[in-house]
Amino acid sequence: MSNKVYDILKWTAQIVLPALATFYLAIAAIWGFPYGEQIAGTIMAIDTLLGAILGVSTKKYNARKLLEDKLDEDIPEELLEEVEDADI
Repeated sequence: MSNKVYDILKWTAQIVLPALATFYLAIAAIWGFPYGEQIAGTIMAIDTLLGAILGVSTKKYNARKLLEDKLDEDIPEELLEEVEDADI
């Protein structure tokens, strides 16, 4: 995942989705829109999933970066694949 995609997804998870859920919940209560709690809850569940995925991605990126920083030489591709595939 590119840095730009990561930054957009992180902004979406931290700002957009919580704001959207709060907005719909408030508007639904004020205007009597249907399923306010269900829609807001669904948005927050999606947000939580996205946050977990981004957390795993960050952890793998940091592990790979640490490994690259510790070794001043080229890292064999097989070792990098093992780090990426590891359950961290």
